[in-house]
Amino acid sequence: MEVSKEQNIIIEGRHNKPIPMDLIFKDDGKPKPVVIFCHGYKGFKDWGAWDKMGELIAEAGYFFVKFNFSHNGTSPENPTEFYQIEAFGDNNYTIELDDLQSVIDSLLLPTFKFGQHLDPSDISLIGHSRGGGITVLKSAQDKRITKLITLASVSDFGSRFPEGKKLEAWEKKGVQYIVNSRTGQQLPHHYQFYKNFKENKEKLNIKKAAQKLKIPHLIAHGSSDTSVSIGEAGNLFEWSPAPKLLLVENADHVFGVSHPWKDEDELPKEFKHVINKTIEFLNADAEDLYAEYADND
Repeated sequence: MEVSKEQNIIIEGRHNKPIPMDLIFKDDGKPKPVVIFCHGYKGFKDWGAWDKMGELIAEAGYFFVKFNFSHNGTSPENPTEFYQIEAFGDNNYTIELDDLQSVIDSLLLPTFKFGQHLDPSDISLIGHSRGGGITVLKSAQDKRITKLITLASVSDFGSRFPEGKKLEAWEKKGVQYIVNSRTGQQLPHHYQFYKNFKENKEKLNIKKAAQKLKIPHLIAHGSSDTSVSIGEAGNLFEWSPAPKLLLVENADHVFGVSHPWKDEDELPKEFKHVINKTIEFLNADAEDLYAEYADND
């Protein structure tokens, strides 16, 4: 059976910006385990081959969900372009956590149109890069999450902010700019981003969240990742109580994928390997996995 797709379903989140969401699933009327994917920094749900990943996971029997964070800089009308640059500048980690909460809550509403296709007792999160950090935090908070998969994930948010004179200049100007290498755009970061982090430092501590996890955690990272150090995967492996480490030889930050991606293009072997191992991990019994990793500790 081919998978069905419902694209750009709009959720109203907590921060006055729409959250567009895509669903990929077999339309067989049977309840399926849910897998929710969170994109990373300067990312979006339609980047590269994320859609293809969703199709393959859905073909394996899962209800796959991907979405755009409300302040990622895109809009429902232009889901792959950063035209909402002020929203990008107003984004922060707590907004992204709230957005993920809104997505999970919307799927479990009795009025959710596709509710008969999902099993609310089995929800896994996948996060790429910065989205990986968000999924670790959410998995530690939300008892509804049964498995966690992080792809090229960060292990600390605080270390990504400037220090010293650069931080002082940012505070004085109120904004700093980052170049989007794909488009050449100058994207703003308003100083509120740093202030929000400092005000919520404990809530946004990935190490503490990872140590509190009570679910299996698959940690995938490329050996040639120049964006997020492979050492960050080592941190997550050290902290998580039930981790499984998947080091992908010669893979970069996006496991060989680029944007845009054509449907007919052959997926890189590194990305296929990650998807296959992800499905294998999702198929395994969560309690057995947790017991196995805990016993190996």
